[in-house]
Amino acid sequence: MFENLSERLTGTLKAVTGQAKLTEDNIKGTLREVRMALLEADVALPVVKDFINGVKERAVGQEVASSLKPGQVFVKIVNEELIRIMGEANSSLNLAATPPAIVLMAGLQGAGKTTTVAKLSKILKEREKKKVLVVSADVYRPAAIKQLETLAAEVGVSFFPSSDQQRPIDIVNSAVEHAKLQHFDVLLVDTAGRLAIDTEMMAEIKALHAAINPVETLFVVDAMTGQDAANTAKAFGEVLPLTGVVLTKADGDARGGAALSVRHITGKPIKFIGMGEKIDELEPFYPDRLASRILGMGDVLSLIEEAERKIDKKKAEKFAKKMTKGKRFTLEDFKDQIQQMDNMGGMMSMMDKLPGMGQMMQAAQTAQAEKGMGKLVVMINSMTLKERRNPDIISGSRKKRIAMGSGTQIQDVNRLLKQHKQMAKMMKKVSAKGGMAKMMRGMKGMLPPGMGGGFSGMR
Repeated sequence: MFENLSERLTGTLKAVTGQAKLTEDNIKGTLREVRMALLEADVALPVVKDFINGVKERAVGQEVASSLKPGQVFVKIVNEELIRIMGEANSSLNLAATPPAIVLMAGLQGAGKTTTVAKLSKILKEREKKKVLVVSADVYRPAAIKQLETLAAEVGVSFFPSSDQQRPIDIVNSAVEHAKLQHFDVLLVDTAGRLAIDTEMMAEIKALHAAINPVETLFVVDAMTGQDAANTAKAFGEVLPLTGVVLTKADGDARGGAALSVRHITGKPIKFIGMGEKIDELEPFYPDRLASRILGMGDVLSLIEEAERKIDKKKAEKFAKKMTKGKRFTLEDFKDQIQQMDNMGGMMSMMDKLPGMGQMMQAAQTAQAEKGMGKLVVMINSMTLKERRNPDIISGSRKKRIAMGSGTQIQDVNRLLKQHKQMAKMMKKVSAKGGMAKMMRGMKGMLPPGMGGGFSGMR
């Protein structure tokens, strides 16, 4: 997400570096470039105008602090204005209601509403420790109810059965009663996808809303529709009292116009953003973190939080202890590190959150590297336990067998063994003379308690 905008902005903002003072003249060209970059990113024109005016008003004539270069001041202003148009701070769900707190999900057909219901239920169950019930009132789309039932089982939350023979209003009323009787904390209601112009369907969801009086009414919208996403959300907001927006499919939106337009046009906060198809790829929306990523500054906080949740800490600590004792780095260890990285969303997801890595990602052709990592795991799995623990015994005939077993070529196996050897040398250097322990202690100083081992295990 934001690859194009990030590249344009980071390049453009370098133009003001070296100026003694930020004046209207020396930032005029930069602001023009920023404006073009935002329009190309499909950001709505009113949002672009407000953003440019905000930056210009703050930047022109501002003296540069003695400890900072003008470019840094300008980037700081751009960063703060990006945060402002996206909503200042994370707006969490308001679940302060007599249980069950009801959350109604609305949106267009194909926006990913049903999947978002499952993803959100997973977050509420695992991070908020809530007892969650989900129900589908979508009686129009074939297999919609079955889809939610399957996803609910996958994430381990309760599903309230319904049928396409029932009226949506009867389904939700029954679900509310059941949730009260069984003491559920939260009830998530999935509704039928509808078009803003479909007056009959809009009347139905309005009646549905009035019947259950939800504490949250979230509009689920596909980020890839650009500024149309913001306009559609506004149209829905005129019919329903929306409390927030969930942006889906943001991983496929290289431009980012929706994220930068929705808050400004609708006046409603983006509460969650979907960054992939996997069931755990829905995250709370933090405007400050996203602004930082757009400007190539990374998002280390999200990376650390992700590591805290997804890394197998026992494995990571075991690996760290092994390295501090100077033990051999085997192909099994190599496979574990690749799999830990995969748990974190893969190399692209991690690099996207690291400062200054945006352009390096393109140069390194990260997507291709990602695919190559999966191939490495397949080759390692084709080896015997003895080969994984002692790669030196892998002779020509063994390489041939491994290549055949993994559907690869002998040169792929050679490349794997070379990569492993290089990694083993690096690990040996780091662990020599307490290097690993020093590195771990240094990392622990920057990370939450218990994260030192986990984070090093990810490296």
